[in-house]
Amino acid sequence: MEYLLNVTRQTRENFIKLIESSTVEELNAIPQGFNNNIIWNFAHIVASQQGLCYLLANAEPIIESQFIAPFRKGTKPEKFMEAEEINTIKELMRSTIDQLEQDLKSDKFLNFTPFKTHYGVEIKNADEAAQFFVVHDALHYGIASAMKRVIIHNEK
Repeated sequence: MEYLLNVTRQTRENFIKLIESSTVEELNAIPQGFNNNIIWNFAHIVASQQGLCYLLANAEPIIESQFIAPFRKGTKPEKFMEAEEINTIKELMRSTIDQLEQDLKSDKFLNFTPFKTHYGVEIKNADEAAQFFVVHDALHYGIASAMKRVIIHNEK
């Protein structure tokens, strides 16, 4: 599990570099052909982790609902996200994976409700959810990277 969590950490660090190399305007732009933006994908990773591990295990999420509800699957950006909120999400990107690792070790997620992902994969416990993040985080990092290329191309 430690290896998979470290892969997730590295993907998140790569995503943070993408965020830091973008303007607030670029992060909030919704490129043609997309229904969300870079910063929504970034925050969605954090929100999804809270949903898949904490909420499905009937455990209290470790972040405030304002960072979960607007970024759940099926939502779209509803407002322009300012730099201060972006910085908070950057902090959550790192701290939530560290806290998840501790909570997995302490068996916090014993009352887990199985869930079938949009990939068609059933997640039966929090360990499997944490393993799924490797794929999920990489998918959204890839989408955000593609958005950045489209935005840069359109700025020229």
